[in-house]
Amino acid sequence: MDGEDERLRRWRLVLGGAAEGTLEGADARMDAALTALYDGQERRGAGLGASAPRVARWLGDIREHFPAGVVRVMQKDAVERLDLTRLLLEPEMLEAVEPDVHLVGTLLSLGRLLPERARESARAVVRTVVRELEARLTRRTLTAVSGALDRSARTHRPRRVAEVDWNRTIRANLRNYLPERKTVVPSRLVGYARGQRAVQREVVLAVDQSGSMAASVVYAGVFAAVLASMRSLRTSFVAFDTAVADLTDRLGDPVDVLFGTQLGGGTDVNRAVAYCQNLVTRPADTIFLLVSDLYEGGPREQMLRRIATMTAAGVQVIVLLALSDEGTPQYDHDNAAALAAMGVPAFACTPDAFPDLMAAAIERRTYDQGRVYTPGR
Repeated sequence: MDGEDERLRRWRLVLGGAAEGTLEGADARMDAALTALYDGQERRGAGLGASAPRVARWLGDIREHFPAGVVRVMQKDAVERLDLTRLLLEPEMLEAVEPDVHLVGTLLSLGRLLPERARESARAVVRTVVRELEARLTRRTLTAVSGALDRSARTHRPRRVAEVDWNRTIRANLRNYLPERKTVVPSRLVGYARGQRAVQREVVLAVDQSGSMAASVVYAGVFAAVLASMRSLRTSFVAFDTAVADLTDRLGDPVDVLFGTQLGGGTDVNRAVAYCQNLVTRPADTIFLLVSDLYEGGPREQMLRRIATMTAAGVQVIVLLALSDEGTPQYDHDNAAALAAMGVPAFACTPDAFPDLMAAAIERRTYDQGRVYTPGR
């Protein structure tokens, strides 16, 4: 195929059936799959309709002709644009789709609507996605958090040179600077206390399970399970809408955690914060992570007062407006601004940045905006 023909072929695929020219073979099948999903509203019903076999064939076609990343986008668009949620109740459909975070969110939102015969297929989809996320995120999270815990536990008797915190040692011994030698002679060393087995930090992770937070719920559940595996942390995980569900006892299996959530419904942040206050036993050593878009259906002033009380007691409060890769989230700007005014950071965080965020929180370092998080502005 010469350059002109290739250019015409690409434009034909971009513009769809309204453009001149015909397609053959694999190109024709790709064009048909795109047409069924993205042609005008008046043609959508004719594209896929509500036929499970027809949708299953379409899912097979897009997996054959498009890379996995594109397949996930098209599946997400199909659920949203063509209202295919009902068909996901069929186990045959669940076996045909490409598992991803958005699909898991959709399945969790269906919750108790899933018929018994589709539950095991849905669980298999969630398990596949969870394993992929664990493979991607676990090691980095454990490394970052373990390192931060080691560095935050100081000792004045480091046993090895590798355990000396040279930055803190130099600052602690500046009075011993010898100008003629241009050096500092340390009279005491500051080091990292490694290998501690006792609980050093308490982490309370509360996630808003309203429908708009689906991806955040999935990532938060996986991260909570990873943090719970660390003996130096005492991790609690709470999911909330207008009610509060404490899922801490399920953290041994993130799939169980996710199926313990119930996406959808209203939001009562104040009630969730009140519950989490009772989980804090060591305020100065506690990190409270609130994952929410802050659209409060409960008493707003009470919620803000409770958070102010927690920070005054020494709790390190961080609000994540989203924990996902979906870009700048929608959130309540007034509540975010009110929290920022009392010194509580509120921002959107990507999953890949979360380990660095946790490390910074443990060490009480300032967050690097360019590296650790994407501000939710």
